[in-house]
Amino acid sequence: MSLAWPIGAHAQTVLVVGDSISAAYNMDVAVGWVALLERRLAQNKPPYKVVNASISGDTTAGGVARLPRLLSQHRPRVVIVELGGNDGLRGLPPDQAKRNLAAMITRAQSAGAKVLLLGIRLPPNYGIRYNERFQQIFGELAAEKRAAIVPFLLEGVAANTDFMQSDGIHPKASAQPQILENVWGQLRPLL
Repeated sequence: MSLAWPIGAHAQTVLVVGDSISAAYNMDVAVGWVALLERRLAQNKPPYKVVNASISGDTTAGGVARLPRLLSQHRPRVVIVELGGNDGLRGLPPDQAKRNLAAMITRAQSAGAKVLLLGIRLPPNYGIRYNERFQQIFGELAAEKRAAIVPFLLEGVAANTDFMQSDGIHPKASAQPQILENVWGQLRPLL
């Protein structure tokens, strides 16, 4: 039995709003996890279009500012939010990042999109207390906003020096398939 989709049906959109990890920092964007996701979703019936609105260095405040236009322009079915790492690296209060992420989730959900929040962790030199609070905001938000979550985007990547660039923050091209798999398990049910 073949599952055909109606003539005239158009691709639905997955919008990725992230920072350098989703913008394929220091590598060809065609090998980044978002490009790999786009290729995987292009095979769906109906296909999904992926819009990568990620900007290296972006913060949650930048995401809040950019999201309304992105939602209006692309009308996504799913919004993947991969922000917060730069807030943490700048030592900004975790609760400030949480408020910004909450605003993004609320706005996306109000526009009819499902949300997948990608959690991130900071290097240990930021201290146990700060790191623990920073990590907690992602799980709290997912529960409060009933959003899907990947607790740690770089699971199986960050601790493997073969997968990380020399800065210890950004993953290499070789890590991108693993990052996609980390996302896929939570994204697939939202499609």
